[in-house]
Amino acid sequence: MSDHGAHGRVPTKGERWAAFKRSPFLPATVLVFILAAAAGLFAGSYTYSMANPTPHRIPTAVVGAQDTARGKAFLGGMEKALNASLEVRGYDSMAAARRGVDEQAVFAIVGAGPGDKVTFDVSGASGASVAQVLAETAPKVGAEVGVPVTVKDVKPLQEGDPRGLAIFYISLAAVIIGFVGAIQLSVHARGLNPAERIGFTALYALLGAFVIAAVVDWWLGAVDLPFVESWLILALTMFTSGMVFTMFNTLFGRWAMIPTWGLMVLLGNPSSGGAVSWPLLPSVLGHIGRWLPPGASVNAQHTAVYFGGHQHVFPFLVLAGWALLSSAVFWVWRHRHPGGRESAGAHVAAHAVAPAG
Repeated sequence: MSDHGAHGRVPTKGERWAAFKRSPFLPATVLVFILAAAAGLFAGSYTYSMANPTPHRIPTAVVGAQDTARGKAFLGGMEKALNASLEVRGYDSMAAARRGVDEQAVFAIVGAGPGDKVTFDVSGASGASVAQVLAETAPKVGAEVGVPVTVKDVKPLQEGDPRGLAIFYISLAAVIIGFVGAIQLSVHARGLNPAERIGFTALYALLGAFVIAAVVDWWLGAVDLPFVESWLILALTMFTSGMVFTMFNTLFGRWAMIPTWGLMVLLGNPSSGGAVSWPLLPSVLGHIGRWLPPGASVNAQHTAVYFGGHQHVFPFLVLAGWALLSSAVFWVWRHRHPGGRESAGAHVAAHAVAPAG
């Protein structure tokens, strides 16, 4: 009678809350709100960085133009038109200025042409969005100040990539598939031990990067890649992204996707300079992006494709630094990772102490 009464009793609020916390409905409810917030942040981060690109600081080489009245008038007009975002750097010769373009120290060259004309050389390969802004602004400024201006793209993009977005897309693919692969390993290969998990992350990074490069270059012919260099950059990117998720999975368990998505997608990709060149990004994003894996990947790949022989070590240090940090955190706290399996010795020992019968 008393048991029947207990079963018929209305649970208290505390009991209902305790039951709710044990049920799958609590994490599902939390996920509903997290996904809604992530959707808004995703749209907002890309819109903030890409919807209205505005020049902030555009390094520009000047060769001789600053020594003529018309050259000074043109430079002043460009400064005014671009809201004082033109950062003028003097060079002794056009050859030195071209080296500055190749080293990605400057985005354009202003020179003194014959008959008081001004030459304005842009570099589409340095950043399509920046080159477009400069190429559209220069003739208008020349007309306003009465200076004939000749605009030329001295470092154009490849024909298969007229908007310069292919590098951004292949780097984005490496980032996304990198951490998605780590997620799938944690779900479908949960029993991998730490060294095995790192090894398989490296394996799918190498193979996945090869396929990305092969599809874009050999199959679609969109971009002529320096294949081995591009492949290895993509592989390092994919491995780094996978290990970043693995690190967060070690630290935060089932909620690891939140910091991974925030770091790599919400912050990393819009600030990478791949879709909008860094001089047109909000200044904070332009500086942060270079220190994150997506930005480092875009920078290394961009230099490999368009400025071969002028590769910088910095983006590789950024990628390697994140990969080493993530791997070290995972290795040191590997006992906290929700994967792995018992060693054979531990399994035998467990059976040895088990009671007979």
